Amino acid sequence: MPAASTPNSGRANLPQEPVSRSGRLEGLLAPVLIIAFCAAAFWLSMTFKKMPPILKRGMQPSDFPQLLLGLLIILTLAMVMFDPIRVRAPIQRKTVGTLAVFCLFAALTAVDFILALAVFATALAAFWGERRVRILALVGLIVPILIFLLFDQVFEIRFPRGVLTNIWYG
Repeated sequence: MPAASTPNSGRANLPQEPVSRSGRLEGLLAPVLIIAFCAAAFWLSMTFKKMPPILKRGMQPSDFPQLLLGLLIILTLAMVMFDPIRVRAPIQRKTVGTLAVFCLFAALTAVDFILALAVFATALAAFWGERRVRILALVGLIVPILIFLLFDQVFEIRFPRGVLTNIWYG
């Protein structure tokens, strides 16, 4: 006789612990932050300039980001309804450190995006446990340079001006 279907079908049989009220609120923190970010980015995309009808071929510049942001909001709401986050443990040190490295990246982009990308990649790899200097140099120097050259030379997309990009762009 087949087993009755349960809400956790297809998942490992984990013991169901009661979730406290504060645990439920903590479980809503990530979805609320995702939706708030998407809403802010959607609002920002509304400021993009519209193309004149004679030049319009396909979508306007704001259409694609808005489509993706709407999809992210829908998927986040689906996650909250069908597979809510259950917080059972405090935030780990690596999570807090990773967020700090992201904040460092955001701060350094004001100086130069490529420099920020190099520092971010190296710091994140080192923070996550990579100790080999060659690998850190590869991640911190070669990868950002390759990304820069790919976007600049192949896709012909210019990065924002900064300390290093001013040297390249002249």
